Amino acid sequence: MELRHLQHFVAVAEDQHFTRAAERLLVSQSGLSASIRALERELRAPLFVRTTRRVTLTEAGRALLGEAQRILAQVRSAHEAVAAVQGVLRGTLSLGAEQCIAGVPVARLLAAFRRSHPDVEIRLRQAGSGELAEEVAAGRLDLAFAYRTQADTDQLRSVSLAGEPMTVLCHPGHRLAADGALLTPHDLADEVFVDFHPDWGPRRVTDAVFAAAGVRRTVPLEVNDVHGLLDLIDENLGIAVVPRHFRHKRAALTSLPLKDAGGTEYETIALLPPAQATSPAARALMGLLETGSG
Repeated sequence: MELRHLQHFVAVAEDQHFTRAAERLLVSQSGLSASIRALERELRAPLFVRTTRRVTLTEAGRALLGEAQRILAQVRSAHEAVAAVQGVLRGTLSLGAEQCIAGVPVARLLAAFRRSHPDVEIRLRQAGSGELAEEVAAGRLDLAFAYRTQADTDQLRSVSLAGEPMTVLCHPGHRLAADGALLTPHDLADEVFVDFHPDWGPRRVTDAVFAAAGVRRTVPLEVNDVHGLLDLIDENLGIAVVPRHFRHKRAALTSLPLKDAGGTEYETIALLPPAQATSPAARALMGLLETGSG
């Protein structure tokens, strides 16, 4: 099995299209198709279901994808490790992050990293914490800044970075703002909530707080970005329970403390593969973070 076959397979799986994958890989479509056929012959199983519009993975293809991504990530790490020993950091830093992650100035950190390691290509994607954990464990990301969603495993380890309590954000004209009192989940039982997708860290914390208090809540206003959440609250369409640092993003909104949260707080972590599989680029980025250089 050749590495280029696995590279071609992963590209087609990610793009779900032979033409787009071929353009990205800078190979001919006929050459890409031949590479996939050779891999299918070797494995004695079809890897894709082909249609005129797109391709999808077969069961065998899905089984191969995770392993192929891990193999390619290990090969990339091996090349980068050799370059690092020679005193030059090269290759790619693939980073994942939730939006507005607490305690991590992502843009400033990446700017410092680029100044220190200009030969490393930086790739950044935003997603929810659950998805980011899966991406790091599968080797598709070198590391991610997220909310803790699970215990450490053989494929994933975490480094705690920051923690903060949750707070209630509401419009200054909302009845809660007028009261100005400490709030419990029971005080908020009948409110209209604005919140993020269930995979996002702040949503997971809020769900846990209300579940621990035995209070059922619904989220009729669900968003995928911080500014969308703040805009809805600014129009007095609902309230939100969010990490405390969110209150600084819209000074006109009222922030109220939440008590009886059962000790639950928003904890920011760095998600990394096992130490022996962590890429030199990921180690360098964590070094900048730990020393405050970012």
